[in-house]
Parts: sequence; structure tokens; C-alpha cells
Amino acid sequence: MDIATIIGLVMGFGAVFGGALLEGLHLTALIQPTAAIIVLGGTFGAAFVSFPMKTIIGAAKDIKKVLMPAQNDPEKVIKDLIGYAAKARRNGLISLEQEAQNVKDPFTKKGISLVVDGIDPQKLRETLEIEVTYYEEHAKQSAEFFEAAGGYAPTIGIIGAVLGLIHVMGNLSDSSKLGAGIAVAFVATIYGLMTANIICLPFGTKIKHGIKEELICKNMIIEGLIAIQNGENPHFIEQKLKAFLQHGAGDKKG
Repeated sequence: MDIATIIGLVMGFGAVFGGALLEGLHLTALIQPTAAIIVLGGTFGAAFVSFPMKTIIGAAKDIKKVLMPAQNDPEKVIKDLIGYAAKARRNGLISLEQEAQNVKDPFTKKGISLVVDGIDPQKLRETLEIEVTYYEEHAKQSAEFFEAAGGYAPTIGIIGAVLGLIHVMGNLSDSSKLGAGIAVAFVATIYGLMTANIICLPFGTKIKHGIKEELICKNMIIEGLIAIQNGENPHFIEQKLKAFLQHGAGDKKG
């Protein structure tokens, strides 16, 4: 479980509801099922219209990445690549064929197999970078889904507010219904803003951050494997790869 995400959600909702309590507002006033139905249904309904079902299912699955993100370890990637480099330097590139069978990461496994097959370094780079590009384009669709939902939510909240006011205006003669209508009107706006700024937009940002970390590792693997193929010194390869930890993937990609 990602502690930062849990703390953020607790702080976000806690600040809103805690602030309401400090203002003397009863929390029951903020619990409006009608407003929740309008905002959540309208927001995700609009998001469903905007994206294909495949992306929607992927976004739902990626909620797990927000709550329990993958633990990318660039230091371990460097250590593994240096190990491959040392072995290739001692016994030749063909000795990495056995290593490919034991590697769990599909991207690394594919790269080592291409190196063993003797593919041209430029072709190796092109092949792996195409896969990285495809991964990035596919992975960021979930982030785009949540960002789109975050954009719709405040507007849907306003729609809920307008509906609440319509209800109020239609019952001006019945004072007993005025309070409920006005409550729905204002609470719907709050729900829209909270859905956007505490859930959807932060979820999208978290997913994109995970993608960036994964891209760092993938680009490190590309540079490392090409260096191994070129027979570079393992110590030099290590220094080259450590630059990724200082500058990130963006400086190396392409």
C-alpha cells in the first residue's frame, strides 16, 4: 500500500470535513446521496463517452497502481546490467543466453535475446525504443481517463447545483423543501470539486509519475545493453547508467 496516497486522501477529505466541523457545520449536511449520484454518475458517464471500453477497463485496473504502485529499483537495474556486462566481457555475448532464460522482466529478456542474436546496435536501439514508445502511449491512457474525469467533475457539480436551485424555485411556496434543495445545490458543487481535485486529477498524476519511473528503468536497460554489445568496460557502463538517476529518462531518450 502506498503510504503517500493514503495520507493524501486522508488529508484531503479530512481537511474538507474537518474544516466544516470547525465552522460548526453538521457533517450530515454534507451527506447528500442525490448530489453524489448526479456528480459521480455524470462525471464518469462523460468519461465513458470519451474513451473506449478497453481504456476504461485499464484505468479501473490501474487504480491498484495508485494504491499499490510497482517498486521500480533503478539501482538494482544497474547492478544487474553490470553483472551481464562482466559476464559478457569474460565469456562473450553468447554466455548471456542463459541469463535471458532467468530474467523475469519481459523487456530486459527481449533485449538480452536480441543482443545474443547479434542484432546491429542501431537496430537494437530502434526495436527497443519502439516498444518503449508503445508502452508509454498505452500506459498514459489511464492517466488521461482520470484527468478527463477531473475536468468534467466541477462542471457536473455545477449542473447538480442548478438542478438543486430549480428544485428550490419550484417549491418556493413550501418552505419545508427549501433547505433540502439548497443543500443539494451547494453540496453538489463541493462533490464535483472534491472528486476532481482529491481523487481524479491526483490519480492521473500518480499514474504518470509511475510511468516516468518505469521509463527511466527501460531507457537504462537500452543504454546498458547497447554498451554491453559494444564491449564497453563494466565500470564505464555503471557510470553512464548512474547519470539516469541524476537527470532522469527525458535527457536520454531518443
